[in-house]
Amino acid sequence: MKVHQGLDHFTKLPFAVVTSGTFDGVHVGHQKILARLREVARLHQGETVVITYWPHPRLIVSTDSADLKLLSTIDEKIELLDKHQIDHLVIIPFTKEFSQLSSKEFITQILVEKIGTQKLVIGYDHRFGKNREGSFEHLIQNASTYGFEVEEIPRQDIDDVGVSSTRIRHALMEGNIHIANEYLGSPYTLSGRVVAGDQIGRQLGFPTANIHLEQAYKLVPMDGIYAVKVAHLDKLYQGMLYIGSRPTIDGKMRSIEVNIFDFNQTIYGDRLAIYFMELIRKDQKFDNMHALQVQLQKDYHQTVELFKTIIS
Repeated sequence: MKVHQGLDHFTKLPFAVVTSGTFDGVHVGHQKILARLREVARLHQGETVVITYWPHPRLIVSTDSADLKLLSTIDEKIELLDKHQIDHLVIIPFTKEFSQLSSKEFITQILVEKIGTQKLVIGYDHRFGKNREGSFEHLIQNASTYGFEVEEIPRQDIDDVGVSSTRIRHALMEGNIHIANEYLGSPYTLSGRVVAGDQIGRQLGFPTANIHLEQAYKLVPMDGIYAVKVAHLDKLYQGMLYIGSRPTIDGKMRSIEVNIFDFNQTIYGDRLAIYFMELIRKDQKFDNMHALQVQLQKDYHQTVELFKTIIS
């Protein structure tokens, strides 16, 4: 997959089969659109093009952007889309100036003149242009003028999988990892660098790597203990992850800490990717450190048993 940062150096294609959107999470609903995009491209010996935007449009035009929590960073989105055999990913810088483009300007300047769109595939109720004024109906009415065909994925096809980015966010915030993963088609992921902690996990017999997320907008699931897989330097490990404010210890700052099983390396500054498999329990306060240690032992054994069922 070729990744294009903007369109300044994009070479117009002879037969571009295009879709556009934010594609947050690249969930199974998005995957239906991508599958149809590939199918149409094969039929016409064309090339697939996904147009997405960064920063997320709501970070630029919305008054409630501080509350925005996304399922994927731009790097994670690139990685996810790459798995779906897309030929070209165009990342358009979303600015206030760009947000003022009318639907007609977007179509003529970007889809037609820059990309060479011959077929546009969109999800139902997809909107584009200033104030989201552009619609499928507008495209159909003006298809001959623009010189390309338009196909809308029917509402039923998307509704049949019962998924949306909003539903996934709610599932994660409620700790329903299995539901979120089913909708995503793969485990939900957090990634970040390992930073120094206070070594309390080591004192309890469960040394942890403290994860610093570099993007404040990345959605962090509900506080609790999770069974996770951990990617480090192209190797995958099992582990259990803690998210919470450590109420038994101080209860001041929310932290993300992972205990990696069968692992004894110094990894400060290294990047880890965390894949959520299942919630073990919600966060809770214990009477003392010994009670917390006893519970962590139970959490560990439960996590190990869970992985046995996953493997079998």
